Amino acid sequence: MSKRTEALAQRLEQGASALAAFASELTDAEWQARHPKDGRKIGVIVNHVATVYPLEIELALTVAAGKKVEELTGDAIDEMNAGHARKNDAVTKEETLALLKQNSAAAAAAIRALTDDQLDQAAEVSLYSDAPVTCQFVLEDHAVRHSYHHLARIRAALKPIVRAA
Repeated sequence: MSKRTEALAQRLEQGASALAAFASELTDAEWQARHPKDGRKIGVIVNHVATVYPLEIELALTVAAGKKVEELTGDAIDEMNAGHARKNDAVTKEETLALLKQNSAAAAAAIRALTDDQLDQAAEVSLYSDAPVTCQFVLEDHAVRHSYHHLARIRAALKPIVRAA
């Protein structure tokens, strides 16, 4: 484990922990509320973050091995997310928090197992128009950032509207 992989793993853990802490305090109504921008339930979005950690790590490991990533597009991700939302519409807070804890810990462990050379390895990734991007970039843009991104979106969606008197 290097200082870089430890720092990345810690940032992932901090984001997952913040999302878990926030989600654990949601009321049943908030858990079931639909996000105004994409229509998914808030609980489904939290479950989505937990569910995709293994896929995000797999993507990073593919790049770490110097292998080109093909057929990964924004449309493919949107389709995957829509399928996840349909399949997990009734997901519970308890099972989601357990999955978030399990999958974020596994993702952090996988990051800690990488070498600096693997972090620096670049490969063409179709999601980025076949630009050669590094494993570290992929980790930061996906597994590390994901919980922070959705936590901010959920907070904004649930923030009560304050009207001037």
